Amino acid sequence: MFIIRLVFLRLSIRNEKVILANGGKEYGEKVSKAITVLHISFYLAVAIEVYCRQSSFDTTSLLGLSLMIFSVAILRIVTSLLGPIWTIKLMLVNDHQFVDHWLFKTIKHPNYYLNIMPELLGICLLGHAWTSAVIILPIYLLALMLRIREENRLLVEVIIPNTRLKQ
Repeated sequence: MFIIRLVFLRLSIRNEKVILANGGKEYGEKVSKAITVLHISFYLAVAIEVYCRQSSFDTTSLLGLSLMIFSVAILRIVTSLLGPIWTIKLMLVNDHQFVDHWLFKTIKHPNYYLNIMPELLGICLLGHAWTSAVIILPIYLLALMLRIREENRLLVEVIIPNTRLKQ
């Protein structure tokens, strides 16, 4: 999973450079940094816990693996739909338009609700990493709530108005 995340990080960095070069802007930098630190910390904590616990693969692990596969599929779909505007950071291109694909209309913030949350839960279930989940996930959820609040603000104040102007 870590390697898959690195592949998508590379895509994000490439998109970030283009966005900034074309006059785009980053928002919520502190929250982005917190999410990055929490994601890496979570992976490390789970790895340590799995090593110490010597967890075995069972039905719970299979459920976790299934969630992880689902989350990667959603990540691939979201990155494909957003194309060059998808980044790990919260960035807007000039004249950022709302992507009106049914997925974004049906599930607000599918990258968080259908990718990140199932991924984290899946990793916990796969490795039976209950301690990591109890300690890190509440903090991670708080950071995601702050990110979602900022995205919602940008949707209302910037993205939706830009989309209306183009129509």
